[in-house]
Amino acid sequence: QVQLVESGGGLVQPGGSLRLSCAASGFTLDQLAIAWFRQAPGKEREFVAGISKSGVSTYYTDSVKGRFTISRDNAKNTVYLQMNSLKPEDTAVYHCAADSSPGWGTVAREIYEYDYWGQGTQVTVSS
Repeated sequence: QVQLVESGGGLVQPGGSLRLSCAASGFTLDQLAIAWFRQAPGKEREFVAGISKSGVSTYYTDSVKGRFTISRDNAKNTVYLQMNSLKPEDTAVYHCAADSSPGWGTVAREIYEYDYWGQGTQVTVSS
C-alpha cells in the first residue's frame, strides 16, 4: 500500500520560506497525482496545491499563487512544496495526499478524491 511521509515543517517569521517534502513508498511516484492540503484550527481542511501524474499540470489555490511551488522528483519518489513569502494565514498542519487512479493531466481538489494521506507536518508563521 501507499505510504506518505511529510517533513520540513517548522516555525518561521512572516516573509520567510519553508520547503516541505512528501516521500512516497508502495507505488512508483509516476503512478500518482499528489496534492498538499492544510488544516488550521477550527477550519476545514483545504486544498493548497497539486501536481498531475504526468507532471504536466499543476494547480494552486488562489491564496498561494505566486508564493508556493509544487514539484516532483520521481527518481527520489518525493514531492516538494516550496513555500515563500509566508503569511500568518498559512499556519496549519500540512498533509500530502495521493490519488492512485488519476487522469494523465488531472489534479483533483477535493478530499474525497484522494486515497492515501500522510500524517501531516506543522507549519507555524508568527506575527
